[in-house]
Amino acid sequence: MELNEAKNKYIQTWGSLATSWGINKTMAQVHALLLVSTKPLSAEDIMDTLKISRGNVNMNVRALIDWGIVSKEFVVGERKEFFVADKDIWELFKQITKERKKREIEPVIKVLDELKKIDDSSEEGEQFKKVLGDLSSVTTKVNSILENAIKADEHWLLSNFTKMVKK
Repeated sequence: MELNEAKNKYIQTWGSLATSWGINKTMAQVHALLLVSTKPLSAEDIMDTLKISRGNVNMNVRALIDWGIVSKEFVVGERKEFFVADKDIWELFKQITKERKKREIEPVIKVLDELKKIDDSSEEGEQFKKVLGDLSSVTTKVNSILENAIKADEHWLLSNFTKMVKK
C-alpha cells in the first residue's frame, strides 16, 4: 500500500469510527488529516483533500480549536490561515478526555446533585433516591478516574491499566 493510499484509508476509517463515539465524521476526518500532515494546512488544502465545502472546513476547524487539539499557525509570506494538529498522542488523549469530561460527565454530576435534594419519603421517592445515589456514585468514580488520567503521565496510566487488567 502506498503512503497516500494509507493516509486516505486512515482518514476515512478515523471519520467512520468517530461517529461511534458521538463525534462528527467530518470533524474527525479534518483532525486525522491535520494529524498526519507534515506541514500546516490551509482551509483550501483541507477542502481539496477531503472534498468538502469551505463552510464545513471552517465549522469543523473552529470546533477542533475549541477542543484544544488544533491550532492556527503563521506561515511566513502567506496571508491565509494555516492549521496544525498536536502530534503528541498522549497529550491528545488527555485533552480529549478533559473536554469529554467537561461536556459529558460534569453536567450529569451537577444534575444528579440537584436531584438528590428531592423531599419525598414515600417508597417510590426512596427508590428514586437510591437509583440517583447509585448513578451518582458511578459517575463520580468515572469522573475521578478521568481526572487522574488527565493529570497522569503516560507511564502511570499504562502501569495502572495493566494492574487493573491482571486482576
